[in-house]
Amino acid sequence: MKILIVGSTGLLGSSAAAALRDRHEIIEASRSGQVTVDLTEPDSIRRMFDRVGRVDAVISCTGSVPFKPLAELTVKDFRVGFEDKVLGQVNLVQIGVEYVNDGGSFTLTSGVLAREPILTGVAASLANGALESFVMAAAAELPRRIRINAVSPSVLAEATGYHDYFPGFQQVPAETVGRAYVKSVEGIQTGQTYALDQ
Repeated sequence: MKILIVGSTGLLGSSAAAALRDRHEIIEASRSGQVTVDLTEPDSIRRMFDRVGRVDAVISCTGSVPFKPLAELTVKDFRVGFEDKVLGQVNLVQIGVEYVNDGGSFTLTSGVLAREPILTGVAASLANGALESFVMAAAAELPRRIRINAVSPSVLAEATGYHDYFPGFQQVPAETVGRAYVKSVEGIQTGQTYALDQ
């Protein structure tokens, strides 16, 4: 398969690439890599797909949100986070549909904050929950047997700088997350969220 990984330079993107590289052709895209893309700009997404051409699967490991106490969050904060993490990945799907082969797939990335809160994580919980709801609903409407799923990990074991913000949370090795991307790409399920926090 020819697989496009967006956000390939981060821990999640690297884990997806490492898990799939031995069996598939991997094309890596990021804001600053050889293939560049900014998911908040639809024209940038189109340019990326025009350069890459048709693919069998798209994995998105991208999206940022502000972490602030609820009392400090502004409408602009919510909007920026939503546009980056949610609408960026939604844009990737809506534009990418015409470039994904019949029976192909999209795998988006949400996170544990859709299910469990942390202090200062309200905007992230909102974004992750919305993304998982989008995946569930979009699965029923994508054409040509195209599938869509989300990978939703807890804090990564390797992301040591974040551990203090997730007290008592199960830490997930990047290798485990990589296997979830494999399951989504090579499996048959659609509309699923693969929750990795047990």
